[in-house]
Amino acid sequence: MELKIKDFTTNINISDSTKFYVSDKIFGCPFNPALIHQVVSAYLTNSRQGTRSQKGRSEVAGSNKKPWRQKGTGRARAGSIKSPIWRSGGVTFAAKPKLYSQKINKKMYRGAIRSILSKLVCDDRLFLIRNLFIEKPKTKLFLEKLQTITPKKSILIFTDFLDNNLLLASRNIYKIEIRTATHIDPVSLINFNTTLITDTSIKKIEKQLI
Repeated sequence: MELKIKDFTTNINISDSTKFYVSDKIFGCPFNPALIHQVVSAYLTNSRQGTRSQKGRSEVAGSNKKPWRQKGTGRARAGSIKSPIWRSGGVTFAAKPKLYSQKINKKMYRGAIRSILSKLVCDDRLFLIRNLFIEKPKTKLFLEKLQTITPKKSILIFTDFLDNNLLLASRNIYKIEIRTATHIDPVSLINFNTTLITDTSIKKIEKQLI
């Protein structure tokens, strides 16, 4: 499969871009929404800490003495100040730490990423770029060059190494993120509108997903 590649430093238009060959096994797969949904759901579930903890009525500090006698006071009957209906009482069905985990095998995980990448190519939301660097760590300079590649506001960039100038220039920009090729995941690919991949990191991504 041929994909257009643009030069980040010279602002070459898409029509003047050169061709770059990528694997059909990665960027030419059929779209599989069921697989993507299953993998993304498992990925988000596995990201949960599951450390929340509340105290039930047996764990709240306080006396077990009956507040007042059962009859004759005119007040509602009460058996404990630790009752969930009392202020500072325990919580009904108190939440406890829980392990949230769903197993997804490598074949499914890689297949979902391949399907997402192929869909991004079909929707013209994935671009290859060359010479991803800037001379100075200036946010304005970085944005000016980035807008020549794509006018979108939500951009995910994959590169083979993290250049310090790029990190400094992009870290304060909302919804623009730079990662190494080894940190590709299905949730990020879905959350960002446009994905940029450098020509030097594309082979690393293909090697991971084949």
